[in-house]
Amino acid sequence: MSIAFLLTTLVVVATPGTGALYTIAAGLARGPRASIVAAAGCTLGVVPHMVAAITGLAALLHASAVAFSVIKYLGVGYLLYLAWQTWRDRTPLHVEEGRPAPAADRAVIRQAVLINVLNPKLTVFFFAFLPQFVPAGEPGGWLRMTGLSLVFMAVTFVVFAGYGLFAAAVRSRVLARPRIVAWMRRTFAATYVALAGRLALQQR
Repeated sequence: MSIAFLLTTLVVVATPGTGALYTIAAGLARGPRASIVAAAGCTLGVVPHMVAAITGLAALLHASAVAFSVIKYLGVGYLLYLAWQTWRDRTPLHVEEGRPAPAADRAVIRQAVLINVLNPKLTVFFFAFLPQFVPAGEPGGWLRMTGLSLVFMAVTFVVFAGYGLFAAAVRSRVLARPRIVAWMRRTFAATYVALAGRLALQQR
């Protein structure tokens, strides 16, 4: 595994996107446990893209304008749904005592996975990025690609968890100011809309 791969992966993962935003929101709203759960969910959302790249399905997605558009607009629709849910949410935030309900964890994971699954650019990224680090014709190339993909997932989890835990660390200060909570929700909602617009304008 090359330093170039690690550096490129770190730059790609650390650049704030929908997954990082969702993990930060989970940390602020529900605390450190939720931020870790969200990071894990976003990491799991990478798996379908990894499988697509290894099996060659990404090539089909890259070549088919219809397939790309379907996944893209599903992603746009889901981001707009998150924006609407965030904007209209008036539930008071508070520091929870005790262990959160498993149902809450499942909801966080489900949303986090969907955020990354419904991102066609991630599949195309795997299709264009990983092969550069696997020599053409190398025996067992798919094993090397799998290993690199797992490294990408590990970096994703660590970076996203870092974002979420930092957000959770300042959570008590945020929750003590209702105006900041309202501003925070509106900002997240607007950011989801902006990310949906950016995704809608993306081309293969």
